[in-house]
Amino acid sequence: MSPRNSPQLAKVEPLPAAAPSPAHSNSSDAAAFDDPPSEPSSPSGNLSGSRSSGRGSRPFTPYVPESATDVAELTPQAIILGAVFGIIFGASTVYLALRAGLTISASIPIAVLSIAVFKKLGKSTILENNIVQTLGSAGESIASGAVFTVPALIFLSGGEHYFQYVQIMTLAAIGGVLGILFMIPLRRSLIVKEHGKLPYPEGTACAEVLMAGERGGALAKKVFQGVFTAAFYWVLMGVLRLWRDTPGVRTGPRSVYPNATLDCNITPEYLGVGYIIGPRIAAEMTSGGVLSWLALIPLISLYVPDAQRLADLHALGYNDAWIADHSVAEQVYRAYVRYIGAGAVACAGVMTLLKTLPTIVHSFRDSIRDLRGNGQKATARTEKDIPLPLVILGTGFLVALIAILPNLPGKFPESLLISLLIVVFGFFFVTVASRIVGIIGSSSSPISGMTIATLMGTCLVFVSLGWRGDSYQTVALIVGSVVCIAAANAGATSQDLKTGFLVGATPYKQQIGLIIGVLVSVLVIGGTLLLLDRSIPGMQHAIGSEKFPAPQAVLMATMIKGQLSQQLPWGPVLVGVCLAFMAQLAGAHALSWAVGAYLPLSTTAPIFVGGVVRWLVNRQRTRRSGGKAAAAESDIGPGMLYATGLVAGGSLAGMLIAFLQGFAESTAKHLDLGGEYWLRYGFRGDALAFVMFAALSLLLIRQALSQKA
Repeated sequence: MSPRNSPQLAKVEPLPAAAPSPAHSNSSDAAAFDDPPSEPSSPSGNLSGSRSSGRGSRPFTPYVPESATDVAELTPQAIILGAVFGIIFGASTVYLALRAGLTISASIPIAVLSIAVFKKLGKSTILENNIVQTLGSAGESIASGAVFTVPALIFLSGGEHYFQYVQIMTLAAIGGVLGILFMIPLRRSLIVKEHGKLPYPEGTACAEVLMAGERGGALAKKVFQGVFTAAFYWVLMGVLRLWRDTPGVRTGPRSVYPNATLDCNITPEYLGVGYIIGPRIAAEMTSGGVLSWLALIPLISLYVPDAQRLADLHALGYNDAWIADHSVAEQVYRAYVRYIGAGAVACAGVMTLLKTLPTIVHSFRDSIRDLRGNGQKATARTEKDIPLPLVILGTGFLVALIAILPNLPGKFPESLLISLLIVVFGFFFVTVASRIVGIIGSSSSPISGMTIATLMGTCLVFVSLGWRGDSYQTVALIVGSVVCIAAANAGATSQDLKTGFLVGATPYKQQIGLIIGVLVSVLVIGGTLLLLDRSIPGMQHAIGSEKFPAPQAVLMATMIKGQLSQQLPWGPVLVGVCLAFMAQLAGAHALSWAVGAYLPLSTTAPIFVGGVVRWLVNRQRTRRSGGKAAAAESDIGPGMLYATGLVAGGSLAGMLIAFLQGFAESTAKHLDLGGEYWLRYGFRGDALAFVMFAALSLLLIRQALSQKA
């Protein structure tokens, strides 16, 4: 940025080594609580300095000082570019979350891309680039909250009636805007008063990217290389079908080791996810899959008679046509192992929430106390929020909208209770999420645990009122869905406002930008969900299938149905609960392990390969440093940026190819050059697939070890 925009520039300090990678991994909710980051010191630079003067500290000065009132910020070009990125990353997040139950934080790559695009288009200010990443990241956070809950409507009684574009858009918009409105009164206490105590790792990293904008072209180059590599790889594999996308080996039902399954969905986005989350979380996820598909399914196949398995499948609602179309391993998974995984995920989520309980109580108490003491008006540009009366009015309007809208579950006056539960759980968990992400980062925020707690509390209220019928299943999900979206967006909003605080943004302009980002991104989230759900010819719902397992959504539906009907298959569920305890006692992060146990091994295996690649890169970095332990790669390191590009490019390409195969089947067949040749050669037919995935992994290693950022 030009010095004319910032008369007094803050020194840009390097990122702390403990800053987490930019992955919103629902599987890593428990990850950060083993080693919480220490309270940052106040270095000479201003990223971590004290806001107010005090003994041993200097007054905080943002990159653009509060006296600078003529710096372009919420401009049409920033809004348009941010909206475009919000749509792109929102749609790709939907695809990735449905497939792997994971999402990738968008703030840093959007900031990098914004700087690069504006350099091509002409001049821009740091505050305009901040608005772009603010709008763009809203799409990712809204998509993650929506995908983890809304698809559960498919699996609930009467839910398909509400799994429509308008209803999904309405829920996403209400939850997203509520998350912003609930966060606004907390900004001064969490972002300003706690500066130097709450580090907000992703927000600080994004501020560093913006303040190092002169390097933006080189940074963006790595992201674009990853995007184009992933897209080219997908064209060869998914369109031309030159090699199999899921090679592997399986044993037969009459084998001495029956129905064991070891396969690998060799997509670039999974490889990138594994690199970003690192070797430990990747290994924990894969270990859960190994237990399910290489131990539990063969064990159950050995001792459960075929007649019993078929009877249990029929009791769960699977018909003979479905059974005939699926392997015995898949049948065992659906009848037993999926419930084991669901029990493990639910238990791990609750354990994560209990581990954060002291932080939750402390953050809620402090935030309420600070709210009571913030009666004075802010006059400085950098302290102006959307006025509190407008926040209260907007909140009241949205809550009333939930109660009176006819196209949402629940009839008046029962809908008043729904609105009340949303306000109570929503404000509480928004407060919790906003403070927790300041301590441990958005990567490890226990959103799934908060949603589980919301659903448990809601179902408990419903059961106490006698609302146990099937018609109340969707009503309970509405509460959990809005709260999940609000909490997810509040965490992202907190990181964005921290970035704005460091660079000297105007808070109310950022808050307006966030609301615009939500309203734009929800236009594509519902459509993307519906298109992907209908992308497999001949299948009523692709969501919930092996291609789009949607693990969190299926878990939410399972919990609601089980609690309200009291007919949950508790045997397998309790086995999963005990296995989650076992994982935690063994020193693993129970939630990442449990999500791996729930997902197909074909999903977690390529993620594990990405983690191994990260481990190899770290070893090579150590070797290059003369045997000394090398510093951890930062969020804007070459490997992280390239991996982010692989995730974004692979998700977008995979989504477009899924649309092609679902809605232009004849065109897809004409482009298919491979003709599934691998079926004729058995395991030898998979050789090219493994070679190409190995080549992609080697390319990631090369990019990660390159000296150019």
